[in-house]
Amino acid sequence: MKNLTLTMVAVLIAVTQLTAQTAQKISSNNNLKKMNTTEQSEHYTFKLSDKVTRQKVSFKNRYGITLSGDLYLPKNHGNEKLAALAISGPFGAVKQQSSGLYANIMAERGFAVIAFDPSYTGESGGEPRNVASPDINTEDFSAAVDYLGLQPFIDRNKIGIIGICGFGGMALNAVAVDKRVKAVATTSMYDMTRVMSKGYNDSMTIEQRTQMLEKIGQQRWEDAEKGAPADGPRNLPEKLKGDEPQFVVDYFNYYRTPRGFHPNSVNSNGAWLVTNPLSFMNMPLLSYIKEISPRPILLIAGANAHSRYFSEDIYKMAAEPKELMIIPDAVHVDLYDKIDVIPFDKLELFFKQSLK
Repeated sequence: MKNLTLTMVAVLIAVTQLTAQTAQKISSNNNLKKMNTTEQSEHYTFKLSDKVTRQKVSFKNRYGITLSGDLYLPKNHGNEKLAALAISGPFGAVKQQSSGLYANIMAERGFAVIAFDPSYTGESGGEPRNVASPDINTEDFSAAVDYLGLQPFIDRNKIGIIGICGFGGMALNAVAVDKRVKAVATTSMYDMTRVMSKGYNDSMTIEQRTQMLEKIGQQRWEDAEKGAPADGPRNLPEKLKGDEPQFVVDYFNYYRTPRGFHPNSVNSNGAWLVTNPLSFMNMPLLSYIKEISPRPILLIAGANAHSRYFSEDIYKMAAEPKELMIIPDAVHVDLYDKIDVIPFDKLELFFKQSLK
């Protein structure tokens, strides 16, 4: 892993390659395309529980960007106010994928849950498209907490957060700064600022980092001259060549097949902007992780996940109460949608105990 080239690192984290390229039209596999706009928004990668209702909602974050979410509620929940959860992730996914599946199941278990598209992606607002920000995406979670706390059927003193993959790091950052949130759990957590600025396993050299920033700087001149930012090459290939690392194959088998494909997902069907890594390069996301305490943290990772070290390192950094749960034999992507692998019993118990 430490020998990955800088270009491969950027591809594997679904960000961008280093070379500036002109925007390209992205086409999906023949058996996955030909969806119209309505079908795109209505297509979910999982079946809605017959014990749950789902309603489209929208709300604004502190920067005035309108976010699109799905609110999941347990049917016949009565008059008692509900504990609530805000969920987002993975990085480059949309609410019709993993976060919606989590919301669906946690609503079955008695929570009011909102799964939302982060700013600049999916059905949420923000221009240009397909860009991420450690600051704005952290704010997106707090905006979801704003929305949940205004609902008359929700107890605003019982709100938690679940962050998946790259939005695990955003979730932890949000809870550190937003004292309204009472508990946080992450699955297959990535610290996106760490991996973009240092590479996998912190293997990026200062020379490689400098080269990357120089190329991004040159790309900014090109974008400014053209009046529009350039897309990088697509995050995942149309087809696998056969020499990819296993975790890239795992990503492909989720995002690029009917199992997890969604046309609005950057990872399924698109590309981040070439300059997307810039704001992640010198903004350590989890500097204030200890300030989550005394609120509890649950970190869940697969034993065989390439990303496992992120959760283990955050566990060491965080103050009590904290718990690290390693799922035997699981890889990173297993915690996106494999219901028999994701420890929903543990998540239910954790939040019911934490949101009393």
